[in-house]
Amino acid sequence: MPNFSLRPFRLAAVSLGALIALSGGAPALAASVHPSKVHHGGGGSTGGTTGSSTTGFDVSYPQCGASLPTSPAFVIVGLNDGLANNLNPCFGPTSSYPSYTQSELYWAAQAAGGTSQPKVSVYVNTGDPGNSYNGKPIADWPQSSSGSDPYGSCTTTTFTSNGTTYKVGANSQACAWQYGSDRATHDVTWLSSEAGQINAQAGSTAVATSAPSYTWWLDVETGNSWQTNTGLNVADLRGMTDALIAAGVTTTGVYSTSYQWNTIAGSSLAGSLVGLADWIPGASSSSGAQSNCGLPSFTAGRVVLTQWVAGLDNDYSCV
Repeated sequence: MPNFSLRPFRLAAVSLGALIALSGGAPALAASVHPSKVHHGGGGSTGGTTGSSTTGFDVSYPQCGASLPTSPAFVIVGLNDGLANNLNPCFGPTSSYPSYTQSELYWAAQAAGGTSQPKVSVYVNTGDPGNSYNGKPIADWPQSSSGSDPYGSCTTTTFTSNGTTYKVGANSQACAWQYGSDRATHDVTWLSSEAGQINAQAGSTAVATSAPSYTWWLDVETGNSWQTNTGLNVADLRGMTDALIAAGVTTTGVYSTSYQWNTIAGSSLAGSLVGLADWIPGASSSSGAQSNCGLPSFTAGRVVLTQWVAGLDNDYSCV
């Protein structure tokens, strides 16, 4: 664990029930299997307080239905629900939160601005579960890859568990890249769909619907599913950034710490990961967050945001 305190880790209930059939009729487990939030989850209601002229906030599914601050300087909204292949139920209108006024993305669009940060950004969960977990295939692990895969072709392999043989994509850099690319592509689709539903209800263009309208942050934490081979994890993260670039996104960064980043990705960067902006958690006060702006970048970029916890997750702009 890092040598400083992050948000208390809360073990989320993980659904292992989504089964699909692979070749031969064998069931495949659709899962990224670990909870991902050890930070973006503090605080429920804030009593509708007013944000300061320089303080930003990041919110996600733990704040669904909570009273959020009015007029924050900027907001980063979590698109996922703790796992890279789940949607935050209040990112936009859903069956659980059907009104656009309950949407965190819509609330974020009311940010006051006044800092160098965009009024609204998004962050997405990441992970690299590999092709199996507890002897069952990961259902959305790819078995082929697109022609743009910089690691070559994702090919298939087999493994046998409890007398059943499964055909799966290999645990290779090519398949890991494709998995990351698939997750980010799905996120882009979700953003457009949820934003479109907000605007349809609002009767106006309340929020931007295109991916390039936002800065995107990759949430890279050890609480997620990761392979022990850091080269595979780098390929997965590169797949995500490459997919965002293909979708027209011009600004991408990483939420992590040096400890977590080095544990997951090691010290060797590749391709579109080099020079990404950093968003660093770990502070317990605004002054601590400001001090963390001086920490070294783990992506050979620069530290753009830092976070501290005071009820909600608060954010300080370093630039």
